[in-house]
Amino acid sequence: MNLDLQGKSVVITGGASNIGRGIVLAFAAEGANITIGDVDEAQAHKTAELALSLGAASVQVVKTDVTQLDQVQAMFQAAIDKNGAVDVLVNNVGWDSLTFFTQTTPEFWRKVIDINFIGVLNCTKTALDLMVPQKRGAIVSISSDASRQGEAREAVYGGIKAGINNFMKTIAKENGRYGIRCNVVCPGVTVPVSADEVGGTSMWTNAGSNFTPEQMESIAKTLPLRKIGTPEDVANAVVFFASSKAAGHVTGQILSVSGGYTMIG
Repeated sequence: MNLDLQGKSVVITGGASNIGRGIVLAFAAEGANITIGDVDEAQAHKTAELALSLGAASVQVVKTDVTQLDQVQAMFQAAIDKNGAVDVLVNNVGWDSLTFFTQTTPEFWRKVIDINFIGVLNCTKTALDLMVPQKRGAIVSISSDASRQGEAREAVYGGIKAGINNFMKTIAKENGRYGIRCNVVCPGVTVPVSADEVGGTSMWTNAGSNFTPEQMESIAKTLPLRKIGTPEDVANAVVFFASSKAAGHVTGQILSVSGGYTMIG
């Protein structure tokens, strides 16, 4: 299906590795102009090269720490300078370290909050400042199925992601009058297929530190679809939400892409 994303200007945060990389490649296949914001420039450039080979109209990498508003603003300005507008924002940056809450510290809480929530606030506010005057735009935020039910070792992360779900619904209600659609994709466990899909800053650099192969097999058996998700699975949902042709009357929605881990109506 032609999603009518060819030539659109798309900003993707955390686009270097894993889910973000998959999202970049999905927009590349649609012929979009892509701006990757990531702290890992080396991995982002590898993803950019692959995206160009898959059909992206253009790809640029802007080193961006989304917790810093000035860097976020510079990323969006780069997208404007190169592509003339920003049509789509994908809030993908995320980070966690699977830890029981009793073993965490205030420093850990702040890091999770800053990366997963403050980063979304910075990017969404900057995007809206551009999208409201142009009276069009789509924002897709990556949350987590941990936001939809409690999950051990993800207390702070899951709580923050639940906040993102509510935040995006509110942003959808406030800005629909300007032709701006805001939706959320909630992945379940999503694992890169190979080591070259992640950079040195990714939480999946050492996948075994999160889940052993035996645990991964066990997780798959608990899911109705009996398989672990891939970045491509999540990316397909993101490009759907981004497309005004496919999802032009869809806003304020939360979609689980988790093999059936949660089934919330």
